[in-house]
Amino acid sequence: MTCQKTSHTFTKIAFKPLHTNLFNIVLLSFFLTLGCGKLYSQEIKSKKTPLSTEKQTDKPEIVVADTIKLDTVRPTKTFLDGKVKYRAKDYAKIDQKTKRITLYNEGELYYKDVELKSGIIVLDYEKDEVYAGRIKDSAGVLTQYPNFKQGASEVQPDSIRFNFKTKKALIYNSRTEQGEFKIKAAVTKKENDSVYFLKGARFTTSKDIDNPEYYFQTNKVKFIPGKKVITGLTNMVIADVPTPLALPFAYFPMSEEKSVSGIIIPSYNDSNTRGFSLQNMGYYFALSDNYDLTVLGDYYTNGSYAMRFESAYATRYKYRGNVNIRFENLINSERGYPDYSKQNIYNIQWSHSKDTKSNPNSTFSASVNMGSSKYFKQSINQANVGSNLNNTLSSSISYNKTFNTIPQARISLTATHSQNTQTEVINMTLPTLQASVDRVYPFVGKDGVKKGFIKNINLQYNLSGKNNIVTTDSLFFKPQMFRDAQIGMQHSIPISTNFKIFKYFSAGASTNYQETWVTKTIDKHYDTSLSRVDTTTVNGFDAFRTYNLSTNLGTTIYGTFNFGNDKKIQSIRHVMRPTITYAYTPSFEKYYDTYAVDASGRITSQYTRFEGGVYGVPSKENSNIVAFALSNTFEAKVRDSDSTKTEPKKIMLLNNLNFSTSYNFNANGKETLAWQPVLVSGGTQFFDNKMNVNFGATLDPYAIDNSGTRIDTYNIDNGGSLFRMTSANVTLNYSFSNKGTKEENKQSERNGGRKDDLFGTNTDLNDSRNSQFANEEDDGEDVITEFFNSKLPWDMTLAYSLTYSNVNRENKITGNSIMVSANMDITPKWKGGISTGYDFVQNGVTFTQFRFERDLLSWRMAFNWSPLGTNSNWNFFIGIKSGVLSDIKWNKRSTSNR
Repeated sequence: MTCQKTSHTFTKIAFKPLHTNLFNIVLLSFFLTLGCGKLYSQEIKSKKTPLSTEKQTDKPEIVVADTIKLDTVRPTKTFLDGKVKYRAKDYAKIDQKTKRITLYNEGELYYKDVELKSGIIVLDYEKDEVYAGRIKDSAGVLTQYPNFKQGASEVQPDSIRFNFKTKKALIYNSRTEQGEFKIKAAVTKKENDSVYFLKGARFTTSKDIDNPEYYFQTNKVKFIPGKKVITGLTNMVIADVPTPLALPFAYFPMSEEKSVSGIIIPSYNDSNTRGFSLQNMGYYFALSDNYDLTVLGDYYTNGSYAMRFESAYATRYKYRGNVNIRFENLINSERGYPDYSKQNIYNIQWSHSKDTKSNPNSTFSASVNMGSSKYFKQSINQANVGSNLNNTLSSSISYNKTFNTIPQARISLTATHSQNTQTEVINMTLPTLQASVDRVYPFVGKDGVKKGFIKNINLQYNLSGKNNIVTTDSLFFKPQMFRDAQIGMQHSIPISTNFKIFKYFSAGASTNYQETWVTKTIDKHYDTSLSRVDTTTVNGFDAFRTYNLSTNLGTTIYGTFNFGNDKKIQSIRHVMRPTITYAYTPSFEKYYDTYAVDASGRITSQYTRFEGGVYGVPSKENSNIVAFALSNTFEAKVRDSDSTKTEPKKIMLLNNLNFSTSYNFNANGKETLAWQPVLVSGGTQFFDNKMNVNFGATLDPYAIDNSGTRIDTYNIDNGGSLFRMTSANVTLNYSFSNKGTKEENKQSERNGGRKDDLFGTNTDLNDSRNSQFANEEDDGEDVITEFFNSKLPWDMTLAYSLTYSNVNRENKITGNSIMVSANMDITPKWKGGISTGYDFVQNGVTFTQFRFERDLLSWRMAFNWSPLGTNSNWNFFIGIKSGVLSDIKWNKRSTSNR
């Protein structure tokens, strides 16, 4: 008995034990006939259960003995103990004789934790089995492959047989994914929920499991989903060609966690100065979901070695960061040879950022890059040219807290570090304390209006404390470093106001009181026994107090030059902001003492005991200075090239053009000249803000003598021009691309390099799997047919710098160089790039790097070469992109003789 079911709705069936009572069987057949194939879902109970579905009353039940002899054959218990939901597009056929349900075309079957979708599904509820397979479409092509899902496991085979009772299955040509791995097997036997046995299996990280560019072929596999794969003889196959790479057995970890602990396989290299080496060998510790640890090491046969500890940590909605600690013991040549040398270098990096959502009233951040001054120049495991050419390492750790009081108060603690890698001088503040209380307007009325001289008077309180340390590499973190520290604290109370004069002028006046505390002072005296002036340090609290006055007046002047609406340039707008400032600081000569400079005591000199303090010294002479400044901006209105737009387009011609100078009323014409040089600076942008141009110059109104010293004679009175240009500079930066915004190298910047790649890309020799170019997602499609009809993706960064100097009549160009960095997709899978430049003063090529990369789908091949200078080196890498197989690689590189 069959019937067709065209409805797309789910049909639920509940299987219960069937008794062999003849009346029940006849009644069941009657209902099946009326229902046209729908299973009778009413529970059929024993003889003692009434057949009627009417509501039962509370009347006592009368039991009548059945005179018919019961069947002695025990009924078969059906295997299904839950509800089955199914549906199909074409039909669902129920065959009571064979105990089968057949679903055809887009069949779906749901039972407990099993989900099965396929072209054809056959459920045999007598044998407790289900079968699923493909069907052919109108063109005879097999479609609608089975998709079997049980819990977290999912399989996509050609066909499958599954037993609900034993939980065993036979799967043919199964396809499944476990993390980054894709697995295909000719025959798979599911032993239970956690163990599979595979025959004729291949493992790969390729996106196309049916046509992978590489895979591992094996015939015997024990597969535990989410945990591991253990295989017999395993052979690596590339482009369907077996390679000599084979293992008698293999183990593949397949944890469902984001990362698992494991050994990091080293790479082999050799060096002319250090011998053979194993590099980047170590272990990765997946300590928890919030933090990890990578331990790496290098060893050279001449005794050189290196250790690196890298850790990343994060807590969602709270903070994230990473720590890198690197140490290298470098030995060149062999003991006894003249070029033998040995040294230790190290580098510590720490970055930390706090999520503002965790606490908006406090922040904590860290950006640390400190260590040996020569680390990036001599490291055997760093190829960061930008960091190598940079002369400064800097660090900062800061904590800020805001107190929501009235008035609001703020406090911050900052530790800073600045290190010159050429002079090896280190400046540190451990720490700097800053505290402040918001402005208070004591004369503002209840209406809160701050208008006029009196009501705008405000004051605030600022506190600053420093522990300043100046040391060198050789004394870093040694006792002398802390003995030489300068500790001080400064309190300041600024009082200011502002107001309008004649409606168009903005005026302001301010005074500032400062009190400076120190813990060390000096004493100078002439030592007659040694015939010299001795300076001794006096430990103990001391303080000095200063104050100053200032006032300023400024306005804004607008001017517009109209050329007509029919012109290309319709108008130019010029905005000028002139400012004049007067500042007065009295003399605090009371803090100065005298000391003898010879044995007679007749010749003396002045000094202040506060010399060398972190906040400077009180001024000996009064300061009486007026300063002038003028800032300009130029903007144009041009007719838009788009004829549909009625409004003109605004273009910035000059973002800024600034002039500044000052006049000292207390100048004596000898040691101090009245006028300071005029400083000129400006900048603008072109080509949709892609090109930045900045320029500056210093114009001195005074002449110089034969020794190059400024004299109290104007340059125009000495036969020259009105101003003498002592220096000038122009810088130009231009970044353009036809593929959107260029990604900046944040890792290189964190190491002390540049964001752009003008000095070459940062090569991480610990892990070369990352692209040298922008990390774009690979869609896995090779668009060769469209290649010649589309634009070549490229980007370029151009920088030009010109410096002129004429301080002592040298009148020459001291700097003139151009640098360029360009990257281009040569083909859809080939990328190339170059960073180079030319110094026109030294007449030589600056640092140059060539880089190439081939995208091999699951693999990446990369090569970069720096052919010139002391940083010359090359590096070749080919390996699998996937992190789980990152140890399958070949990395060969040269080591520069640094």
